[in-house]
Amino acid sequence: MSLIKFGNPRVQKDQMTPLLKHQLPSPSSQRKAKMLVLLASIFVVHIATVIMLFVSTIANVWVVSDLRAESVGLWKNCTIGGCGDNLSYAGEDALKAVQAFMILSIIFSVISLVVFVFQLFTMEKGNRFFLSGATLLVCWLCVMVGASIYTHHYANSSKNGYEKSHHGYSFILTWICFCFSFIVGILYLVLRKK
Repeated sequence: MSLIKFGNPRVQKDQMTPLLKHQLPSPSSQRKAKMLVLLASIFVVHIATVIMLFVSTIANVWVVSDLRAESVGLWKNCTIGGCGDNLSYAGEDALKAVQAFMILSIIFSVISLVVFVFQLFTMEKGNRFFLSGATLLVCWLCVMVGASIYTHHYANSSKNGYEKSHHGYSFILTWICFCFSFIVGILYLVLRKK
């Protein structure tokens, strides 16, 4: 049996096999790496959802006028000069319900994020992400109810005060958050078993 020299072209296959086995990652480490990448991407989407929920709830650009530089939000009516408290439907129960559900969605989304981080390091494998997934699905329901009420009562009606108008970025962000919170919530429930 000859010695294996670096760069020796006459190295036999069976002599090379032990060297390659030590260089290749094991299937379990590959699975762990894929799981870490998946968890990191889910975490980033969850943080993006929280940020977009804050922006969509706070910003007053749910409906934008096509004729003038004005917009309406959940809290105020805005023009170029600034925002005022002159919403024509400010006292209606439907608007208060939308405001409440959007605030609840932010609260549940933040709670779900904190629970996710807590469960990542403390819970055992089988129960790991169930609570964070369930909490995020409650957030999803709150977003759905709030956005649906706003759509039904104000987005496509004359109550918003504009003859010609279109949906603003806050309204669109709300529906994007609706999709993201559902997808991430379901992924948390699926990942609890892995």
